[in-house]
Amino acid sequence: MIRWHHGHMVKNARKQYQPTFLRAWRKHRHLTLEQLAERVDMKASALSMLERGQSGYTQPTLERLAEALNTDPASLIMRDPSNANRLWSIWEQALPAERQQIEAVADALVRTRKAS
Repeated sequence: MIRWHHGHMVKNARKQYQPTFLRAWRKHRHLTLEQLAERVDMKASALSMLERGQSGYTQPTLERLAEALNTDPASLIMRDPSNANRLWSIWEQALPAERQQIEAVADALVRTRKAS
């Protein structure tokens, strides 16, 4: 894209797409760019552009990446796996019985607040 700045023609930088935590998730799972690209049948260069926000993603691509990274598509967009203090990190590490307890405690907290 070309624009004018102070009377001079200037090329704009590449369009930046919605940021993701894709690179953080890949590193969290101890995968190289090439390893993840192979798992999802992509070129490493295309995956690199996705990670850097220089290309957009489609829902099917996001779903393939999430499956390869053992997470859900929403997490690739909204959750930094390196932040271990987040509730979802605790959830990810919890056993099924512990998850039931976490849900019960969270439900009780919300109901108590609503009743106040």
